[in-house]
Amino acid sequence: MSESENDKVDSNLAELEPFDPFVVDHEKQIFDLRQLLEISKSLNSTLDYSILIDSILFICMAQMKVIKAGLFAKKGLDSTEFVLQRNFKGFDIDLSREYAIPENHPLIRLFAERYGCYTLEDIHKCIGPLEGLEHIEAMEPSLLVPLKTKGQINGILILGERIDETEFDPYEREYLLNIATLAAISINNAFLFEMTTTDMMTKLKMKHYFFTVLQDRYGNNDMPPKGFNIIMLDIDFFKRFNDTYGHACGDMVLISVARTIADHVRSTDIAARYGGEEFVVLIAEDGPETAIKIAERIRQAIEDMETQYEGQTLKITVSCGVASYNKHIDNNPKSVVDRADRALYQSKQQGRNRVTFLEN
Repeated sequence: MSESENDKVDSNLAELEPFDPFVVDHEKQIFDLRQLLEISKSLNSTLDYSILIDSILFICMAQMKVIKAGLFAKKGLDSTEFVLQRNFKGFDIDLSREYAIPENHPLIRLFAERYGCYTLEDIHKCIGPLEGLEHIEAMEPSLLVPLKTKGQINGILILGERIDETEFDPYEREYLLNIATLAAISINNAFLFEMTTTDMMTKLKMKHYFFTVLQDRYGNNDMPPKGFNIIMLDIDFFKRFNDTYGHACGDMVLISVARTIADHVRSTDIAARYGGEEFVVLIAEDGPETAIKIAERIRQAIEDMETQYEGQTLKITVSCGVASYNKHIDNNPKSVVDRADRALYQSKQQGRNRVTFLEN
């Protein structure tokens, strides 16, 4: 390069603005604020609990560059402990045991009183050894972040080591708390939605929610209808339990049957209390084969139950009706429910404690 060309390059460099850390820092903050806005949109786009947990974990892993993430949250509205959700990422845990933190544990009180991100070392300095939570310490989390909204802890986020093996600096911890706050609000919204759509006695979905989902998924005439099945179940001789042992016994029977139904349906299915002692399950699948198998599995499990009430061993059975969507005869999803109800009636007429499939 000639001397004149060197002079030209030096002149161009001199015209460039000098490196300004203040500007760079503000640009990063603006970028991070935009990221938080997008995160907020993402987390508030669903009320499905499982999808929400996945979103929170993937967001934290991407933003914080960690290779492991998990979330402790309550299983249900009346739960008294925070349980590690099964959609954790990366942690090597013993799947035969439940990883839980009681809501009255000193760790939860620490999070409520002094909100912030904590390493295990930070926690030990504040409250000493984590008695009763040795299994959680064994996971070796690099950071624990409480999720807090309306003054209440509603989850604990745990993060593993970072990809670059660096520690979290104060700015990153503050940014992570902002994500945690957005996550806590989303989880609270999901719980509120759960409260308005769940039957408090049986913990199954309510009838109105069932029909809302059914209509949303299968009632749009502008889209090709997807295959689905309906199972209707009714407790046999339910009135006898109320008349013989009282309504408290009847409630216990309802709860036992509902719990068994919930234990034998898949996460993609929707089980609801239809009314009184009657239940309904939506099976999102083409063809009746799977629905009939699920119905028979539920029927058999309930028949095998031995329910104790005031020294008495109660035997419970259910009658089931199954119907599958048929595009040639079903003009709307409600007609499939009606056909399943007729199949249930046939089961009752034919001796109860059986599954009947009605094709048309």
